[in-house]
Amino acid sequence: MTTTTAHMSTNAATLSTPSDREIRVERIFNAPRERVWKAMNDPALIAQWWGRGNKLVVEKHEPVRGGHWRYVEHANGEQHGFEGRYAEVTPPERVVRTFEWDGMPGHVILETATLEDLGDGRTKLVSVSLFMTTADRDGMLHSGMEGGMNESYRALDKVLASMK
Repeated sequence: MTTTTAHMSTNAATLSTPSDREIRVERIFNAPRERVWKAMNDPALIAQWWGRGNKLVVEKHEPVRGGHWRYVEHANGEQHGFEGRYAEVTPPERVVRTFEWDGMPGHVILETATLEDLGDGRTKLVSVSLFMTTADRDGMLHSGMEGGMNESYRALDKVLASMK
């Protein structure tokens, strides 16, 4: 199992590879769980942080079992679409959904995100991505995913602070 920590001015996201097909991310947010849940599930708020500060169009957002989600990021004159289906939605603590990037159709990831109330006004996000193959997982690890994820989480920090 490898672990890296991305250094940030506030909280660091910790990435690890608990198995040959998984990436696990942990990140603490300085906001109560209900606020983090809302920011991660309200399309108007998602558009403010998910695309790393780039324009994001939330085309579909149906956070119920079987519901469809689709976000399109617009950056540098390009469009990047991401989508999937919800397998489980348990507010305000857990979401299980598929994730697929238009640029690599057929390479589906199963994401499980859990929000833990730390009891002191902070929330710990644990996200586990299960890939179909080790090569898919390694491709994601080397895609710049860590930097992009931390940019999005910094943007989420700002959204959470503005919701107070």
